Amino acid sequence: MNLPRQQLLDLKPEQIPSLENFIPGRNRELLGRLKAMARPDSLDAVYLWGPPGCGRSHLLVAVANLAEERRPCLALTAAQVDDGLHLAPGGLLIVDDVHELTDAGQSSLFKTFNAARLTGLSMLMSGPVPPRELQLREDLRTRIGQALIFEIKPLTDEEKSAALQRHALMRGMRMDEGLLQYLLRHGRRDLPSLMNVLDTLDNASLEQQRPPTLPLLREVMQSILELDKE
Repeated sequence: MNLPRQQLLDLKPEQIPSLENFIPGRNRELLGRLKAMARPDSLDAVYLWGPPGCGRSHLLVAVANLAEERRPCLALTAAQVDDGLHLAPGGLLIVDDVHELTDAGQSSLFKTFNAARLTGLSMLMSGPVPPRELQLREDLRTRIGQALIFEIKPLTDEEKSAALQRHALMRGMRMDEGLLQYLLRHGRRDLPSLMNVLDTLDNASLEQQRPPTLPLLREVMQSILELDKE
């Protein structure tokens, strides 16, 4: 079966990232800390790390959404950080993928670290590895290493199964437990990819007027695999 390209790229229903719709698993302490960062009196510097698909970007966007009405907030990708970085006193700076900072971006972030306490600034950063493994200039890596460090703990298969069931119910799908177990055994390990398979399965089921059965799931997974190879 060749699913239309547009259908394969139709990700899960648009949902504004929030701390409430992040599946916490073993990350409840982290979520509490992030919620506190939205307050104007927070002076925390926090660094999150974990592999792609673990939810780093979701959490950064969620904090930005929560903080935007409470304190000045500037959320940037690494490519957007340059020498012209200016933040209002008492603000929150959020930088995703710090490992991709340019030389100018590294210099700017280091200066921001040095001024943070004087200006009442809070900082939230993320990357794929712990600070000691970041390929950054030594003084900046040291500063990041002095922040509060949180590894985003992966979900267990049981937690993923529960999250997928909730996601399916939100779409009005009735998912047999056997389908979920097959997906967990043979699909990618990260939750966003697993949810994308469910979404594509739902779309294929509606388009072809077929129930979401194991043969259809296999066809969908094969089509996604072929698309990834292109």
